[in-house]
Amino acid sequence: MAALPDVVVEPIDLTTRIDEALAVQALAFGLAEDEIEVRRHIVHRHLLQPGARALGALTGTGRLVGFVYGMPNDRRHWWSTVVEPYLRRTGSEGWLDGSFVITELHVHPAFQARGIGRELITTLTDGADQPRSILSAIDIESPARGLYRALGYEDLARHVLFPSAPSPYAVMGAPLPLRRDN
Repeated sequence: MAALPDVVVEPIDLTTRIDEALAVQALAFGLAEDEIEVRRHIVHRHLLQPGARALGALTGTGRLVGFVYGMPNDRRHWWSTVVEPYLRRTGSEGWLDGSFVITELHVHPAFQARGIGRELITTLTDGADQPRSILSAIDIESPARGLYRALGYEDLARHVLFPSAPSPYAVMGAPLPLRRDN
């Protein structure tokens, strides 16, 4: 796998590194302890799905400083059932078929803005059999949304409301392989 100056991106067994991954996600995403416990069960359930894969960004000492995981989209999954009406309104419902979903992508704040997130998502999607990728991101102008746009993701639906999420999300999609010319 590709290496950054002091971080290597490689496949990981996310189930055995779940505590480390959720600690990174909590810092990067601002999660409270109760939210971390809810996500623990969700991650375990996701990783049982056919085609689910995870990558980690590891320092030379083996510390996990970032991770990404995803899977082929399945319209029966909870996420798809929530976003489908929003995508239907914009004529983008077809993106739910033949897509690889980026379920989570997080980098420890001390390691952000160094290309780690880009390396994680491009390496993961390069291994996908699907012709395109979809994801959801908080619907604000953020470094994450800027990265996704630079890779070729475009807004498919905005102001998507997930149950219990305090902020609206945008659903974004990109053809694969992701753009590298930036």
